[in-house]
Amino acid sequence: MGRLDGKVALITGAGKGIGEGCARVFAAEGAVVVIADIDAENGARVAAAIGEGGGRAIYQHTDVTRAASIREAIETTVTREGHLDILLNNAGTHIPKGAEALSEDEWDFLLTLNLKSAFLTTKYALPALRASRGVIINMSSLVGLVGQANSVAYCASKGGLIAMTKALALDHAGDGIRVNCILPAGVRTPLLQHWLDQQPDPAATQREVDGWHPLGWTASPEEIGRAALFLASADASFVTGVALPVDGGTSLGY
Repeated sequence: MGRLDGKVALITGAGKGIGEGCARVFAAEGAVVVIADIDAENGARVAAAIGEGGGRAIYQHTDVTRAASIREAIETTVTREGHLDILLNNAGTHIPKGAEALSEDEWDFLLTLNLKSAFLTTKYALPALRASRGVIINMSSLVGLVGQANSVAYCASKGGLIAMTKALALDHAGDGIRVNCILPAGVRTPLLQHWLDQQPDPAATQREVDGWHPLGWTASPEEIGRAALFLASADASFVTGVALPVDGGTSLGY
């Protein structure tokens, strides 16, 4: 038996990176996974790969910057599957700029994609999650706690997710809905790889990134997925309002 047998999980931004890793882990533990992503090619790829591995995943085209698209994804999921048990708000990106270099449009885009989308997805999923006494997991970042140079909007969005998680946990504890967030440090995602490829010596920079983590390596998406699995499962039945660092020790300092 899997730890998520019979559960339906909707994961935003699951077409690659951390979202894909979470989708693969959840499906391997028995969940029906809805891949809610704007990227049709990668979303369909992940759903097909999970199916080929014996799991069940469905690609649902979703633009998390549009409320109507979010509502459609949730309504379609509940109509098709009969219930929704787990919402994982993972969609997001990074624009590595400080305040002077960052445009107002870039600020608005990043806060909409990284933070407002999680509010909207949660808002429209709450009736279904109340019925299932479900779980919400928000994918924040360690930089929501400790900050990061040249990342003003990204840090603001990820810090906002932490605060929103705690508020939602209080608001919906009486509904039996648990709300938690995960704070990764470095993760081997296409976004990180894109940044590495722009460096003068990508291999040396990768070794430097590995060295940020006292455990000595950069996490795989599946390692973050296994932390999400714990929070989504009955093993975390008494855990809510938690901002869980999954950072290989990075937050410990020196």
